[in-house]
Amino acid sequence: MNPTRTDAYLRRLGAERPASPTTAALRDLHLRHLRTVPFENLSVHLGEPVVLAEEALLDKVVGARRGGFCYELNGAFALLLAALGYEVQLLAGRVHGGEGRLGIPYDHLALRVGTVDGGDLIADVGFGAHSHGPLAFGERGDQSDPGGTFRVVEAGGGDLDVLRDGSPQYRLETRPRTLPDFRAGAWWHSTSPESHFTRSLVCSRITADGGRITLSGRTSTTTDASGRKEVRELGTDEEVLAAYRDGFGIGLDAVPAVRDFGRRGQFG
Repeated sequence: MNPTRTDAYLRRLGAERPASPTTAALRDLHLRHLRTVPFENLSVHLGEPVVLAEEALLDKVVGARRGGFCYELNGAFALLLAALGYEVQLLAGRVHGGEGRLGIPYDHLALRVGTVDGGDLIADVGFGAHSHGPLAFGERGDQSDPGGTFRVVEAGGGDLDVLRDGSPQYRLETRPRTLPDFRAGAWWHSTSPESHFTRSLVCSRITADGGRITLSGRTSTTTDASGRKEVRELGTDEEVLAAYRDGFGIGLDAVPAVRDFGRRGQFG
């Protein structure tokens, strides 16, 4: 990641280059990322390949000013943080599905980030509705955040569970991984009828007031910081395209639609 790309990424976030890789700078970049770069799965339904390679990630997030899902968002953010002097490790996670069920291996990608002044933190700009700031990696008590009360707990075998408001969100391995390790997970989530990403459209980001705006198909949901929701059904294609453009900075030629990925159960 060269200085020109780094500066372009920072401009996308509306951020200045930090003087050093501090905890405060990481928290600022983390929140700016969540406000600016949407969590979205449009590529899955537009027939665009999800490519986990440095140039492809930067071309999408910085060049095309798009978003992505966890592999793309945290993968790109890792490149930015490393270029700014942070120590970054990619961690594999499995999302909790309830009743003790866990998702596939490499179900999720999160980051362990070392700072010069505050130890290690878990950064995650690719899980949709989650913490607004990074979480302290070694803290085992409650961590208050605008997104809820979070806790990182031991899960056995060296793994960690990340909880939000007492509910397990995902289980993290602590062994460092590389970006190519996640390609099978990204392929599965992009093609399997069992993946929730192939069954629906989503585009979502945090708003400046701490709320959230989400576009799912033709349904627009705005949630303020207190949790109050306003739901609108968008009737025309022009309204939907305007919602992508004005709410997320994404210009599309046509309204995306959920693709048919075949019969559920096809993958096992």
